[in-house]
Amino acid sequence: MTLEVVQWSTGNVGLHAARLIARHPAMELVGLWVHSPDKVGRDVGELIGIEPLGITATDDEAALLALAPDCVSYTATADLRPTEAIDDMARILAAGTNVVSSSVVPLVYPPHVEPMMRAPLEDACTTGGTSCFTSGIDPGWANDLLPLVLTGACESIESVRMMEIVNYNTYAQPEVLFGTMGFGQPLDATPLLLTPGVLSFAWGGVVRGVAAALGAEIDELVEVHERVPAPERIDLGFGVVEAGTTAGIRFEIKGMVDGAERVTVEHVTRLDDALAPDWPQPAGHSGYRVIVTGSPCYTVDLQMVGEDGDHNTAGLIGTAARIVNAIPAVCAAPPGLLSVTDLPLVPGRGLLRTGDR
Repeated sequence: MTLEVVQWSTGNVGLHAARLIARHPAMELVGLWVHSPDKVGRDVGELIGIEPLGITATDDEAALLALAPDCVSYTATADLRPTEAIDDMARILAAGTNVVSSSVVPLVYPPHVEPMMRAPLEDACTTGGTSCFTSGIDPGWANDLLPLVLTGACESIESVRMMEIVNYNTYAQPEVLFGTMGFGQPLDATPLLLTPGVLSFAWGGVVRGVAAALGAEIDELVEVHERVPAPERIDLGFGVVEAGTTAGIRFEIKGMVDGAERVTVEHVTRLDDALAPDWPQPAGHSGYRVIVTGSPCYTVDLQMVGEDGDHNTAGLIGTAARIVNAIPAVCAAPPGLLSVTDLPLVPGRGLLRTGDR
């Protein structure tokens, strides 16, 4: 059965998600919601860089929901508007349409989110008989699915560490890079990302989710971070980092169980490969590392490269592909908010190129 899907937004993730849906053998892209007025009325294929599809982009939410699609892929940016994004998704769910999303990232493990915040989504799932799954690459499969697979091949487990080691110099999202993360700001500035509690809010879900899957409960989340300055001016093409301002950030969210660090997310983020040589280094290309300490110990390095040769492109596609490929499983799931352990294994079914495909 072909599933009818609407893509919600055409940002850095949404653009790839729309292409994936349009080309997926088990799906049909039936609509596209856009925010910008200059995109309204344009052919969706033109907007996402593929052949014309004969459908036009719209900002008419009611018209899209009237299509009664099986699922909406909701990827609108929510870093600064989580409540509004939850309200959007709640309306979609209540209307009888399932949702997959990469937007409100703490929802990768719904119990991590305060009951009052997630209640609109839970109520909407009940009303619409629908399911909602949030994921991506990070938070997402690189630090929940991947480590859980490794722990399933252990005799015993002492700790689990999930690391992102990435150069962000091609991550062309100035608002996120300079505003939210604080690159280019003084070393003593307090950007949104490093405001106390924000790291735990954003990544605590994967820490708690992995612990819960292992049968443990996190007692406390501990945040630590450090920064390094740019030794000289760095021109990224979409913004400038002056010498002496922040050009590298390293942070950890430590999940404590009975006073011991057991499950940790760590990010090592640079704007130049030569920065902070004493910090952890990637295994070749930027990517992810999972370290399971126990019997046996495992270290897995995941390198990522897009067709254009860029690791950040690969990360965006990996974010979109995780939620798009999960759509059949989400549509088949019981109503409610879902996490990684609520879904079966999601392979790339139908995506293997054969013959002239």
